[in-house]
Amino acid sequence: MTESDTRRALLHIEAADADAEELDRLARRLRAELGELGVDLRAVPGEVPPGAKAADPVTIGSLMVAFSAAGGVFPSLVETLREWLGRQAGRNRIKITIDGDTVELERATTAQRQQLIDAFVSRHG
Repeated sequence: MTESDTRRALLHIEAADADAEELDRLARRLRAELGELGVDLRAVPGEVPPGAKAADPVTIGSLMVAFSAAGGVFPSLVETLREWLGRQAGRNRIKITIDGDTVELERATTAQRQQLIDAFVSRHG
């Protein structure tokens, strides 16, 4: 990827009633799935949640994803996030921020999610 061809998205997982260990586990599972898309993933340093044992930035549940603006990677990224959320048992949410524009994905009806995703992808895809 060239610098002019690269887009960056900040992903932040929010899990209701999850402790630092659970949030860490969720972030690692998501990171493993996103790694299969051929995107560049980096942990984002930030505040460590109360009760965390170490300053592992993945524990906070934030990842920076760099991907090619060409080739349809962004729609695949969003679809992977949507599917991942659908497989989670808890009340989880993922915030995606690109250029200051944020969308929150969470459990919703399929039609609601698709409408929200289509609008976001059309702005950034």
